[in-house]
Amino acid sequence: MGNGNHSQGAGQGADDGSGERRRKLRRRSVLIGAGVAAATGGVLAREQLGRLWWQVPGVEKPRVEGAVDYARAEWVAASEANWRRADRPDDFAVDRVIIHVVQGSYAVALKVFQDPSHRAATHYVVRKDGHVAQLIRELDVGYHAGNREYNERSVGIEHEGYVDRPQDFTGPMYESSARLTADICLRHGIPVDRTHVIGHIEVPGADHTDPGPHWDWDRYLRLVRTAKKELERQRERGRA
Repeated sequence: MGNGNHSQGAGQGADDGSGERRRKLRRRSVLIGAGVAAATGGVLAREQLGRLWWQVPGVEKPRVEGAVDYARAEWVAASEANWRRADRPDDFAVDRVIIHVVQGSYAVALKVFQDPSHRAATHYVVRKDGHVAQLIRELDVGYHAGNREYNERSVGIEHEGYVDRPQDFTGPMYESSARLTADICLRHGIPVDRTHVIGHIEVPGADHTDPGPHWDWDRYLRLVRTAKKELERQRERGRA
């Protein structure tokens, strides 16, 4: 949340409807062209058509109410006014994780993200003891970055605490958040570096300062890389 001014950032990230209509028209044009190409020359393979199918306006992936993308998270739904329904990564590629700090408590973060007048929410909130809540599906676009393009391409993670209190960034919080970010990066193919794992302050046009000067980026990325390697080993063992 940073400066406590999420509502301004949300306005920059919210839709007026016209952009969505333009995207649907573009997707429909792409699909029509793809269908002609397939019919005349078999240009598109079956799996390519399968991917394009999800971009037909009005078609979306199946959803289960209360389902989480991260197995360790508790589902706590944000107000539908604070995010936009999407079908990522089919309509928008996800290539960023954005780190936020609440400027308050975990309970405050959940309260404001459930308030429809707030007009902003992150996908996840991490408590000081490491507990994780998921408020928005990663399929969907959260209003958290204050920049529409970055909202569409990112997953936002909020952290309990204040930017000027380094003691708020506890070991359990760092470790839990790092496991979450590693899981997101592995599932979406996001590189673990400072180009793709960034702070809210680094979003173009953002007027927020979080996660602030006391967030230990070296420590955090080291933890994310370690967690990602362990997840990769687990995945390989599961395939064996």
